Amino acid sequence: MRFTSRTSSDGVSEQLFTLGEIPGVLWTPDGATGTRPLILLGHGGGQHKKAPDIVTRARRFVAECGFAVAAVDAPGHGDRPTDAEYDRIATENQARVDAGAELAPLIAHFQALVARQTVPEWRAVLDAVQALDHVGPGPVGYWGVSLGCGLGLPFVAAEPRVRAAVLGQGGVLTAAEAAARVTVPVEFLVQWDDERVPRAQSLALFDALASAEKTLHATPGRHGHVPAFEVESTMRFFTRHLV
Repeated sequence: MRFTSRTSSDGVSEQLFTLGEIPGVLWTPDGATGTRPLILLGHGGGQHKKAPDIVTRARRFVAECGFAVAAVDAPGHGDRPTDAEYDRIATENQARVDAGAELAPLIAHFQALVARQTVPEWRAVLDAVQALDHVGPGPVGYWGVSLGCGLGLPFVAAEPRVRAAVLGQGGVLTAAEAAARVTVPVEFLVQWDDERVPRAQSLALFDALASAEKTLHATPGRHGHVPAFEVESTMRFFTRHLV
């Protein structure tokens, strides 16, 4: 892990880093020492590690909960180079949608393909961040909706260090097997009028989760329009399970 910059404001330190070819960002309390809970944030499609909602959520987790927070750019996003194969698939999928194909299955299969790369990447990032003195090997949570859910669900299923997860705005297509291996507490967010992921598929994914403790948060609105008040719920959820 190589840190490339550091800034600080309002008691929150922000460090940009690279781990091999993976660009990321780490937020921690200013002057932090010792072990603390770590939250991994997965951004949505077309966004990046410092998208406004990611930064807002990360800074609140740090300032109000004392957590460490990390996010990385998914392949083909942010500071990562263009991936010709992923671009080809995305172009072909758009052509299929324009010709009348259903969008949700195309999204699901594409995310499942990308997750084969991102699951080991996230595990490597987790190894590196937990090796830092001001983060340490504490409890881990994961937050990700939309693309962050499609890539994060198989990561949560594969990584025993994750003890709680906030997921949502994703469907059951291609994800049922991974969902059946998720046993940690989950808070699951659904936008009732989601135009990208049919409501029935989201509810089926929630049902497929093997977690003994899982809660469904459904609110009116379209894809990506998660209400701001869900941040407070998320902070209470992670504090309950990680502190």
